[in-house]
Amino acid sequence: MTPQDPVDSIASPLDEMERYLAVHPETEAVEFLITDTNAVMRGKWAPAGSIEKAFTSGVAFPLSMYGLDVWGREVMETGLHVDTGDRDGFCMAVPGSLRPVPWADVPTAQAILTMTTETGQPFHGDPRHALQATMARAHAAGLRPCVAFELEFYLMTAGAGETAADAFRPVLSFGDGPDRQNMYALSDLSAYAGLFADIRAGAKAQGLPIDTIISEAAPGQFEINLKHRADGLAAADDALLLKRLVQETARRHSLRATFMAKPFMPWAGNGMHLHVSMLDADGNNVFADPAKGQKTLEAAVAGLLDTMSAAMLVFVPTWNGYRRLLPGSYAPTRVAWGHNNRSVAVRIPAGEGSAMRIEHRIAGADANPYLVLAAILSGMLDGIESGRTPPPPTDRNAYEAPAPQLPDQMDEALRLFRNSDFIRRTFGVEYRAMFAAIKEAEIAAFRSEISPLERSTYL
Repeated sequence: MTPQDPVDSIASPLDEMERYLAVHPETEAVEFLITDTNAVMRGKWAPAGSIEKAFTSGVAFPLSMYGLDVWGREVMETGLHVDTGDRDGFCMAVPGSLRPVPWADVPTAQAILTMTTETGQPFHGDPRHALQATMARAHAAGLRPCVAFELEFYLMTAGAGETAADAFRPVLSFGDGPDRQNMYALSDLSAYAGLFADIRAGAKAQGLPIDTIISEAAPGQFEINLKHRADGLAAADDALLLKRLVQETARRHSLRATFMAKPFMPWAGNGMHLHVSMLDADGNNVFADPAKGQKTLEAAVAGLLDTMSAAMLVFVPTWNGYRRLLPGSYAPTRVAWGHNNRSVAVRIPAGEGSAMRIEHRIAGADANPYLVLAAILSGMLDGIESGRTPPPPTDRNAYEAPAPQLPDQMDEALRLFRNSDFIRRTFGVEYRAMFAAIKEAEIAAFRSEISPLERSTYL
């Protein structure tokens, strides 16, 4: 993989703001975007005059935003709420993140914010800082991660049902006969050509490097791939902004786009695959080095395999996500790797030279890209720095391979996460405890709910 052309350097934050407003003088409002622990975008709308504050003194937000569960409720066990006075932090705009909002009704800008404390220190609860720390570790080792995200989603249309299951159905599904799969169907893309054209136009306006769009493995399921970036933080930013762009554009077309990991049991789930290579100081792919590239790649693979189960809660952070991990589903179930094999957790795609890379296939599309990439890079670095050797690659059906099984229940993933030294080293003691508390609350909420199937069976 080779890096994308770098963006023009910006001399100062205020220069960025002035350049943007010179191009978009009609701007009336700004959206401040913060990604919480659960990859839910939060923030506020403000008048355009507030942009300067985001690039200078910072915009005040409560630190407790990172202590919310997936429903937006306070999780007191995180220690970020009233027991500490529910203090404010100050959020600064990420350089290069000021962009137009193509779907807005009035001319609007958006900026990604990152949290600092009252003293100006990075706040440990901000997932972006976790990735930033891991990127710094890679850079200290003379390596520059080159990353590309792939995101799957369903397009759905509203129905007349009373429940969520009845109210939304995937587009292009039929009630009679077998459900269509129609993988890689150009006709399915053509059916929604206007929507995808608007997505591409929006991506161009926002500087998102969209590559291919394909019809995926289920009715109404699609995948959008982003081009590789030599800046892992920017790549994760792109993934989050792409999800928002897809959802808002679908809304404009009277549709709903969902990145839920497993919205429909009979059909494939939504994954977030990451392609990662490592560049040296000269921009060369170290996996392609004729002398030691293969050994370095295999060491990175070994590190990923050794840390995979401990990081499972990061890759699959929702109760629903574990429904996606089924044999034959193209979502991995075992700690296995292989060449050109889509049944494994870590795939080495076909290719050679600068195209040599690792594809990590575990994460659901609802996972937090910052945390997922941080865990992947940290695992790769562990393997490279220690010179580990992986087990033999799997060349057949990995679902039947004699390899350890990945955690298939959220509570087991939580136990491994909580007790992992790898997680402690990657994210820190405070973040490990905070994330675990949030996910424990999520598990408790689902365990306290009695399903309609239980009632229909046992009443």
